[in-house]
Amino acid sequence: MKFCPKCGSMLKKTDNTLICRCGYEEPLDNDSNIGVVTNVNQPKINSEDKVVMKGEELNTLPTTNELCPNCGNTKAGYKLIQTRSADEAPTRIFTCTKCKHTWRAYD
Repeated sequence: MKFCPKCGSMLKKTDNTLICRCGYEEPLDNDSNIGVVTNVNQPKINSEDKVVMKGEELNTLPTTNELCPNCGNTKAGYKLIQTRSADEAPTRIFTCTKCKHTWRAYD
């Protein structure tokens, strides 16, 4: 990969020339491999392969001891949201760490 000496942008390869969006051009040597990717190992994808969404499994909420009304688990993640006026207590929204059931609690 080469960069333009005038503006610093990445040079784009055409047939025998490296060009920049600012108008700079540089001839390309015949034995140069700039911009050519070789020997890249690509994994083979089969139609039987399954997609696993790991990002959804992450629990980034703080946890507390709270009884889940759905499964009886005693751990839940929580977040506080101001759903009413500012002079009232925020709403606590719990998510069970086991069954992912969500419920609210008001003070």
